[in-house]
Amino acid sequence: MRIDDRTSPPSLSAMPECAPQAAIPAQVWMDKQIRAGLARATGGLSVISASLAGLDWALQLGISPAKIVQAWQVWLQHSIEDWPRLLPTAAEPPSVDLSDQRFADAGWQDWPYRCWRDAFMRNEAFWESLTQDIDGLSRHHQHIVAFCARQWLDLLAPGNVWWMNPTIARTASSTFGANFLQGAHHWLQDASELLSKVPGLPAGRPALEFLPGRDVARTPGKVVFRNALIELIEYAPALGANTVWREPVLIVPSWIMRYYILDLKPEDSLVRYLVESGHTVFMISWKNPDASARDFGLDTYLEAGLLTALNTVHARCDGAHVHAAGYCLGGTLLATGAAMLARDAAGGPLASMTLFASETDFHDPGELGLFIDKSSLATLDALMWSQGYLDGPQMKSAFQMLNAQDLIWSRVMSEYLLGQRLRANDLVSWNRDTTRLPYRLHSECLHKLFLGNELATGKLCVGGQPVALSDLDLPLFVVGTEHDHVSPWRSVYKLHLLTKAELTFLLTSGGHNAGIVSEPGHPGRRYHVHTRLPAAPYLSPEQFLNVAVYRDGSWWPAWHDWLVAHSTARCTRQAPGQGLADAPGTYVLEP
Repeated sequence: MRIDDRTSPPSLSAMPECAPQAAIPAQVWMDKQIRAGLARATGGLSVISASLAGLDWALQLGISPAKIVQAWQVWLQHSIEDWPRLLPTAAEPPSVDLSDQRFADAGWQDWPYRCWRDAFMRNEAFWESLTQDIDGLSRHHQHIVAFCARQWLDLLAPGNVWWMNPTIARTASSTFGANFLQGAHHWLQDASELLSKVPGLPAGRPALEFLPGRDVARTPGKVVFRNALIELIEYAPALGANTVWREPVLIVPSWIMRYYILDLKPEDSLVRYLVESGHTVFMISWKNPDASARDFGLDTYLEAGLLTALNTVHARCDGAHVHAAGYCLGGTLLATGAAMLARDAAGGPLASMTLFASETDFHDPGELGLFIDKSSLATLDALMWSQGYLDGPQMKSAFQMLNAQDLIWSRVMSEYLLGQRLRANDLVSWNRDTTRLPYRLHSECLHKLFLGNELATGKLCVGGQPVALSDLDLPLFVVGTEHDHVSPWRSVYKLHLLTKAELTFLLTSGGHNAGIVSEPGHPGRRYHVHTRLPAAPYLSPEQFLNVAVYRDGSWWPAWHDWLVAHSTARCTRQAPGQGLADAPGTYVLEP
């Protein structure tokens, strides 16, 4: 059955939970404007939410004197134990965990730097104890308070103060302070770039070190379909080969990223790897929306994006079923579409589904949950409503705060205090190439997925009816990454609870991006993999680690082998014709 031949859904009156949302009353306009103004002043963060969390913490801690006394006792005990190290001639062993990369430099073992380091670590442990395990404090408020405490502690860390940091002091001595002059020049450059952006208008594209089509996104191919939302790229077979596996691979990237993270330089391009392994590969390239796309929602991205691309690939490959793979929220969209097809068309043209670092259960969305409550979403909604979209830099700032030590303070030290510009690679350059998010789409994702968890609970409506992941009945391959701040692997793993289909779960080293871009030959890579058969009982994440097969190296060959095992035969397929444009297409080049 073709996608466009689905039967009409029952009337909405029979399912009030799937009724369309009511329009915003005209009298609410003033409230929205006030909230939007506050959101601009705070960068989209809710001061009310943070204040309520702080008040809750202070009141609950105020009636827990034993916990306060215990924290002070531990701090005092460690201070007394460390006092011999205050002497310049002391040769006491380190009292802190030297695996902390902030203090990896050998200079931190010298006096007086070790004194400042040890004092900071004691204070950090003290405040951590005061923001954990407080009776009566809600879990969400606890996470917010701990996050805020961590931001202040990172700000006050001795590594961020030039005369307390041995690396900076050593550099200043050897350069006679020239590093500070160079750092000031870097700061002025960055400040000038920031001030050049006009508030209220979409930010222009930054100057990228690696340009799509020139340095990255170089795998040969053609744009074979285009509408107002997507360009569909079909990649040419590897040089000299036109015999490929019959089932093509369609990759659905997230709309919050440029697709070419999966087609970076040739040596770390997943697309090129798949093509050279004998697969016909298609890629969705999302158009970077502006205010005119404010009303594009999940249904729009599902119908005009995923399902249109799937239908096109199915037709172009002579009716072959499709191995579909989704990355991050692209995987969430793919899982939603697959559940809808299972509901309406017995799976449609899908042969299998692969999810890269994609959540389907958002009950524990990791550190992103810090920004997910009704007050925070009302603030962000108002900002997006006034602009029509969420701008890339606005979204990027939230992700930077989640890992401030690596993404903010390490850059401050390197570029402004040491005077050394961080050397960009293709992944860093891609990370600077931000995108915008339509108002309605991002609002629906935050409210329906993150806050309401509607996909996991069977309440998410598509085409007037709810979809359920329990309807999935096709082979699944799911990748989680060990150090993922965006899609924690234990949250990704919860798909085991939502479907009984055959599911191969692979846990790889790395984070949300670097763990997926894990080409063969990349040093230090490793993974665990295990397949849960339909009739097998559930295994907890800890049990998975005990029974999974451990292997060193990239996980890409394991996925290729899985795709081959779920393909039927090889066939002859010609390269795409003239097409609408050469890869990487036009949408990825737009600011």
